[in-house]
Amino acid sequence: MHLLSPLRTAALTPRFAPRFAPISATLSVCAALVASTLLPQAASAQTVATASRPFNIAAQPLGDALNAWTRQTGVQLSLQQALVAGKTAPVVQGNFNDREALDLLLAGSGLTATQEGAALVIKAATVTSVATAPASPVVAMQNVNVTANRLGRITEGSASYTPGTIATATRMVLTPRETPQSISVVTRQEMDDFNLNSIDQVMMHTPAISIVTYDSERTEYYARGFAIQNFQYDGIPMTRNSSYSAGNTLSDMALYDRVEVLKGSTGLLTGSGMPGATINLIRKKPTRNFSGNASLSAGTWNTYRGEVDVGGAVNDSGSVRVRGVAAYQDRQSNLDRYSRSTATLYGILEADIAPNTLLTLGSDFQNNTPKASTWGGIPLLNSKGEFNDVPRSHNNGTNWSHWDQYTRTAFATLEHKFANGWIARVQYNHQINGYDAALGAAASGYPNPATGKGVSMWIGKYVGRTVSDALDGYVSGPFTLAGREHELVIGGSMAKSRWTNSGYMPQSGYSTTVPDFYNWQGNVPEPVWPAARSFGDDETTRERGLYAAVRWDLHDSLKLITGGRWSSYVNRTQGMDESGVFVPYVGAIYDIDKNYSAYASYTNIFSPQSNQDVQGRTLAPVEGKNYELGVKGAFFGGRLNASAAVFELVQDNFAIETSGLTPSGGVAYRAAQGVKTKGYEFELSGQLTPGWQMHAGYSHNISRQQGQRVATLTPSNQFSLYTSYKLNELTLGGGARWQDKTWGDISKPTGETIRHTVDSYWLFDAMARYEFSKQLSASAGIKNLFDKKYYTIFNWYSTYTWGEPRSVNLNMNYKF
Repeated sequence: MHLLSPLRTAALTPRFAPRFAPISATLSVCAALVASTLLPQAASAQTVATASRPFNIAAQPLGDALNAWTRQTGVQLSLQQALVAGKTAPVVQGNFNDREALDLLLAGSGLTATQEGAALVIKAATVTSVATAPASPVVAMQNVNVTANRLGRITEGSASYTPGTIATATRMVLTPRETPQSISVVTRQEMDDFNLNSIDQVMMHTPAISIVTYDSERTEYYARGFAIQNFQYDGIPMTRNSSYSAGNTLSDMALYDRVEVLKGSTGLLTGSGMPGATINLIRKKPTRNFSGNASLSAGTWNTYRGEVDVGGAVNDSGSVRVRGVAAYQDRQSNLDRYSRSTATLYGILEADIAPNTLLTLGSDFQNNTPKASTWGGIPLLNSKGEFNDVPRSHNNGTNWSHWDQYTRTAFATLEHKFANGWIARVQYNHQINGYDAALGAAASGYPNPATGKGVSMWIGKYVGRTVSDALDGYVSGPFTLAGREHELVIGGSMAKSRWTNSGYMPQSGYSTTVPDFYNWQGNVPEPVWPAARSFGDDETTRERGLYAAVRWDLHDSLKLITGGRWSSYVNRTQGMDESGVFVPYVGAIYDIDKNYSAYASYTNIFSPQSNQDVQGRTLAPVEGKNYELGVKGAFFGGRLNASAAVFELVQDNFAIETSGLTPSGGVAYRAAQGVKTKGYEFELSGQLTPGWQMHAGYSHNISRQQGQRVATLTPSNQFSLYTSYKLNELTLGGGARWQDKTWGDISKPTGETIRHTVDSYWLFDAMARYEFSKQLSASAGIKNLFDKKYYTIFNWYSTYTWGEPRSVNLNMNYKF
């Protein structure tokens, strides 16, 4: 029975947006836009423009790159050729103002651009401290490979807690201020400062994201009250099956440059417009110069970790670049008997196969091997109906219980830049997410506080995997219309995902009775699993889509983004067959002054869902609308970003749990209409003063259906703040996270339904790092500094899970 299978959660997988009739008119407009690219470009001003524009300058000798910049901007440079001889420039690709693009080309060259009268002169840089430098939009860069690509600006080496540019929302490379949606980014610097080695730890640092823990191998992330099921890897969508977790929430951060979380519906690129958020993990890229680092760390609960990261050019010209990452971690836990080892490998190659053509090939591998895995949580109530308070070290799993998870990925990208500023890009991603789980846990029932009787085990074995293939291709570039330069993205995608699962029940007569819950040590024999599976699943999901978006430059201060996606979605097993569905996207950004912009955006919510009612019928797709208004600010040349947003989501066919079961034994749901969510968010990220970085946010949201609260397992209010300050060789930092109370309806031993409330709580962290030299540094981190005792509940099964107690980690890092 699926009742004992890995838990089927109520995570939303909503459905497509309403159909829109004027599709033919929209296609006509798109055709006109493509044709308009043939119009001559408007003459550029002879001064350095402060407005952003798209740049596509390939990695090449610095002199040639500066010539490309001059051709694109119309601004002449004065320089001595000897200054640039033998120097190379990185790729500069994305939306920047003229000066930002020039500074990126000069980064690491020892040169700078200075305005002298009417001329812009290239000369040797004079070292000036950030503290005494005059206010300027120019970002002070370290002598590292600083590049921007079609995924946005790389954060590694930026020493910043804020991104430069991002492309998660529309495929257009925009700054956070130019993006008309809320977006949070955890950069490489923030991950390094706070020793964030897992995606769970990254999500704890991400404003407006809450986490519900189901057991030792599964967590669920929530945004705006709704589960996040959409993951992207370098912008390629991959959907997670949270009930049968297979590595998505165990990802090791060693191979990622940053993690972007786009809030609200994201149907333009993902197809399924989830109402909560999309998580986009951006991989590390090769550097032109040889560089690398190695680290060793040790921590509480016998946690040991080693990591090596090496990359650079493999030929004299630098046209072929590689990078490899290897990490291994072995840790025990505050849970009795539990441990997990994680092995991660990553390799990537970039090759300039022509002056304007870039080929990228790569793969990654991760194994997660736990012992004595928990399954579900601790029973919330004892037989008297009281809170079942057990030690945080309590492990409900058997000694043989394990939920192995693995990920295998291969990816390729081919990108070509045309002379007129246009770019064509094709991406392919092949991913296998698998699991091998033999599970037994004392999780069902109400233990007698005197004898420990009254609890039984959940038992099951599950072996399966999801094989996903995704192909995405698009063209993007500027075009001139009505005397102004605009930007168009038009593309399409295809995705196929096949999930297979085999379930096994124990042999007849196997006892699931737990003699004494409070003295449980997991010492029971593993069942003899049958040779033939007890039940199986085989589902194939196919999704296709065409998308287009235009960024209209209506005025120097006003930009309008319009676009949409036509999608089809088929899963015969679940009875889903949706085609010709149009999801619109509209966003406007108005620059109030040089620092502040106001924005508004609208998009539809659409996603098929697998939730079933008591008759076993799959619920209709979730459909709805997503509105957002806000103000964004960028300061110190984009080194500090701030945002404030209000939003409203309206959904139909929203899945609400019932007290019944499906014919297969799973949780049954009903489709609720008119579920409305309102809320607001504030966020600040980046450099406050030289050496002082901060990432902070506050969020509030409430969901109601006919006046009644829904989605209460996640907090309505939460706050987070993480900061560090660099004092010469010493960096000190800390953080705090607070969340409001949460609650859910659970069953008492008498069968009565009651509400269980989890109190609000604070968590605090601290860190310190000392740099002995440019190569060698040591750091220490403390999580849950004051050892707060807290838990999350899984009310559908009336269980709970303790959060981790205080832990300490020490790390040594050597750069070469």
